[in-house]
Amino acid sequence: MPHLSAPTTDARASFLTAMAEFIAEGRGEPGDDSLVGAELRRFRADWATAAGFAGYVAGLRAEADPDIPRPPGRVPATTLWWLAGEVYLGRLAIRHQLTEQLREVGGHIGYDVRPSARRRGHATAMLAAALPVAASLGIDPVLITCDHDNLASRTVIERNGGVLEDQRGNKLRYWLSTNSG
Repeated sequence: MPHLSAPTTDARASFLTAMAEFIAEGRGEPGDDSLVGAELRRFRADWATAAGFAGYVAGLRAEADPDIPRPPGRVPATTLWWLAGEVYLGRLAIRHQLTEQLREVGGHIGYDVRPSARRRGHATAMLAAALPVAASLGIDPVLITCDHDNLASRTVIERNGGVLEDQRGNKLRYWLSTNSG
């Protein structure tokens, strides 16, 4: 049964296969402003060695610590991987607060599912599992944005109770309660 997990070196082989799938669909190219695209450009060389991958995982885990200095515009974020055993299916990042830019285009939660695992309900389940985590971080409600033409992401957000606030440029902005009761 898939579950949310802190990033782990145990999933390295599957993670690398997933990243190869993203590359095959054109992710990581200049102009790809997604989380996956940015990470492919920044960390791909590091992932080639076990030590480099371990450093990447440690860095992801450290991003949740509010006391660690970060560049301007960056906020603490909890990254969680959606795993079935050691098989990497996807990930999401819960940003602990919003900057003006995140309020417009990024929101509190961003997620992606590897291409070979799409259309199986993983994104919907992953987001549902993340809402209590966001609540435990004191975030309620959460803002999630998606491109106006991304029907799959719109469906995921709406299935989890997302209420459309508005559209700003190309982005739809949804609010979701993190309280289950």
